[in-house]
Amino acid sequence: MKRLIEPGTVSISDRQKELVNKVLDSTRLTYGPMTQRFEKEWAEMHQVRHALFCNSGTSALQVGIHALKDKYGWKDGDEILMPAVTFVASMNVVLHNNLKPVFVDIEPKYFSIDPNRIKQKINNRTKAIMVVHLLGHPALMDEIMNIAKQYNLKVIEDSCETVAAIFDGKPVGSFGDISCFSTYASHIVTTGVGGFACTNDDDLAVRIKGLYNHGRDGIYHSIDDDNSSKIDMIKSRFNFIHSGYSYRLTELEAALGLGHLDRIRPELIKRQENADQLITQLRSLEDDNLLTLPVVHSRATHSFMLFPIVLGATVDREKVLHYLEDNGVMTRFIMPLLNQPIVKKMFGDIEKNYVITEIVDRKGFLVGIHQGLNRDDIEYMARYIYKGVRKYAN
Repeated sequence: MKRLIEPGTVSISDRQKELVNKVLDSTRLTYGPMTQRFEKEWAEMHQVRHALFCNSGTSALQVGIHALKDKYGWKDGDEILMPAVTFVASMNVVLHNNLKPVFVDIEPKYFSIDPNRIKQKINNRTKAIMVVHLLGHPALMDEIMNIAKQYNLKVIEDSCETVAAIFDGKPVGSFGDISCFSTYASHIVTTGVGGFACTNDDDLAVRIKGLYNHGRDGIYHSIDDDNSSKIDMIKSRFNFIHSGYSYRLTELEAALGLGHLDRIRPELIKRQENADQLITQLRSLEDDNLLTLPVVHSRATHSFMLFPIVLGATVDREKVLHYLEDNGVMTRFIMPLLNQPIVKKMFGDIEKNYVITEIVDRKGFLVGIHQGLNRDDIEYMARYIYKGVRKYAN
């Protein structure tokens, strides 16, 4: 019997409904106790001092980079190194801050920025390395942090696709000067839309609080934060010191997210179990060089937002993907950034200069591996991937 295997899933628990109803009953819809609790628990989970709930991971990156630029006096046109495989938002936020993205090829195992290729891109205008923890697996943070220290570069962690994963005993998001997460509907923790800007730097946190709240004095967050005179608080509330943005979310989204956090660990375990099963069932295709399966670094954990597969040179990807779709297995591409029209318009046809990126862009695809899939679903998906790859291998 034909099944439908989607890349992602959304399930709303009774706990989430309870917290959302609590917000509705309170009539406090903007920043309040739910947001404060959600931010506190997110910060604790990722071992950071500050976690600020924004309306998207993109917004979090935007204000985080803006805050870095202001604090350290970066000039327009200064450069940020970033991986050549990532979602377009990673590039857009650099451009929107009037900075220049400089692409670096990825390493082939974990699809993150290749530390061995970073140094050759550094010059006197390089200010930061943007690390993207792609699809649930941490980047090689030990090597990257050593390079950043050697060249006095800031580190920006784009962890929009990776939640609660560990590298060298530390959670993603706790390494860099700033880190950003997404709680979009298709991601591991979902609030519908949303994200976090995180930092261990108190000064950056104040700057981000101001920037994402219309440019207000970053010390202010809520009229209920202390017992000061309301008149004095209102003076602070309408004290604008930056040209800022409106990037906050409401208590409703915070309630959805807070109610999801107690399910994170079992859901991540289920994602890992599903990934292990799929790897086992497709191993013979890898042994025959017909595809490459994901691996997990010996000092890392993987949160498997999605499951990446890179087909061998002899396999026709388009035919395989159509075959899978015809049989109910939905797929996505692995972030083909450099072949996007906007990138070609701005930087030219540069993909051919990035060997691993080009292979992943042309031969890679993603399938779902989420906690909503059971063993029979994984077996069904594996069967049709196996059939499709064998069928369309030359």
